[in-house]
Amino acid sequence: MSYEVLARKWRPRLFEDLAGQEHVIRALVNALDTGRLHHAFLFTGTRGIGKTTVARILAKSLNCDQGVSSRPCGGCLTCREVDEGRFVDLIEVDAASRTKVDDTRELLDNVQYAPTRGRYKVYLIDEVHMLSGHSFNALLKTLEEPPPHVKFLLATTDPQKVPVTVLSRCLQFNLKRLSGEQIAGQLQKILLAEDVSYDDASVALLARAADGSMRDALSLLDQAIAFGGGKLVERDVRDMLGTLDQDSIERLLQALAANNPQGLLSVVAGIAEHGGDYEAALDGLLLALHRVSLAQVDPALASDNNEQREQVLVHAGSLSPEDVQLYYQIGLHGKRDLPLSPDPRTGLEMVLLRMLAFRPAPAPGIQRQEGPASAGKTPSAKVGRAEPKAEPKAVSNTARTETRVWSDIVEQLDISGILRQLADHCVMETDTNGRFVLVLDEAYGQLHSREREAELKQKLEAFYGKPVKLTFRIGRPASETPAKEKSRMKDERQQAAEQAIADDPNVRALQQNFNARVRPDSVRSKP
Repeated sequence: MSYEVLARKWRPRLFEDLAGQEHVIRALVNALDTGRLHHAFLFTGTRGIGKTTVARILAKSLNCDQGVSSRPCGGCLTCREVDEGRFVDLIEVDAASRTKVDDTRELLDNVQYAPTRGRYKVYLIDEVHMLSGHSFNALLKTLEEPPPHVKFLLATTDPQKVPVTVLSRCLQFNLKRLSGEQIAGQLQKILLAEDVSYDDASVALLARAADGSMRDALSLLDQAIAFGGGKLVERDVRDMLGTLDQDSIERLLQALAANNPQGLLSVVAGIAEHGGDYEAALDGLLLALHRVSLAQVDPALASDNNEQREQVLVHAGSLSPEDVQLYYQIGLHGKRDLPLSPDPRTGLEMVLLRMLAFRPAPAPGIQRQEGPASAGKTPSAKVGRAEPKAEPKAVSNTARTETRVWSDIVEQLDISGILRQLADHCVMETDTNGRFVLVLDEAYGQLHSREREAELKQKLEAFYGKPVKLTFRIGRPASETPAKEKSRMKDERQQAAEQAIADDPNVRALQQNFNARVRPDSVRSKP
């Protein structure tokens, strides 16, 4: 038996099977169930979202042997013939190949005759905007006074090219582009039904690459299954699509956070070595910046994927919201200019370097906090945090008492990345005889795991020089966490810096004599 491609095999047979077009389905279902049927329907929208599929289901509903209904039986001879594309009273026309007026007249000469088998003679004209002006005139005469046994179903991706005289005689339905979540959900249903193993990341990649088109998504799914030998794996799907692996995107974000131009160029060199797509790399960075910006607004919006969620939260803490917005805007403009560059690699490198070069300059007398690559220094290998790590203070054995403030302990621990984020959002509830109870802020509960708890326990034991017992509790801390303390102190320093600028006699003189004003966003406090 010959293989049937997924786009045909899983083509919806009923209105309820259509994904993401509820506004269109509701109107058609009500019209069919109440008998208020117009003679001409126009379906518009981008490719592969279901225009001709909706039209065929409507033709089946009109001619089902069980009667006109919004839910055709699917088992009668008429329904089967419509599904198989051989129903004699469903005349499908590709307007792109039949644009001449003679073709249209020949087609419409048979309108006056009654249907051969069905209840209605249905004309389905795809890409109707491709008809010539004379062809539209010929069609218009029939649309003005059609016989009662004829229905016209028109579909187009470019309704602006359809004459208003034709538009005014049709009921218009604009089908929406499908969201990535809608496409991913449909792909997962199909993969389960087809008994194909997959991971969520590979499905998300296919849904994003489909760009709102379900037909494109199913075609890519067919290709990905063949590429992966009957299963979907993220690395295989990335290779097939030519998209960048997540590790490279992570390294780009880390280099941006550390103000590390050498790190950025190193990632681009790796992309070149593996024959990667430079535009796809920029797209991946823009998507990552978008997720970081959402996480800065609300950590719950970081990501549905637990591993990516943790990475996004780290970047949300190491990058300022202002820089994230700036990098996104520069990247967006850079994507537009990428084809104009001497070669794609040069274009990408200049976009990334431009992100660092155009970071807001600090006001005179106010130091901007920079990463380890500032002032010509060699960039550090650890770039997870934007600020240089302070030298650890000497701690005597006698100072290691249970009364030590948790924020002071965290500063002395040799931890970074997600583990540091975890510690920063805790407070110490109990510290008795080597037994620690930490309360983790419930807003950051996703940072906790058994592995990180065990790692933090090891760090505490190394710090105290003796075994400790560590317990976590997720809830609302009764006191200020190190993260909130840092945020408060940063705000206080910022307010002090702004007040110092406002009280400066030189600034006041400029304001009085030249009507100058201070931009609050240009003032940066000392770290």
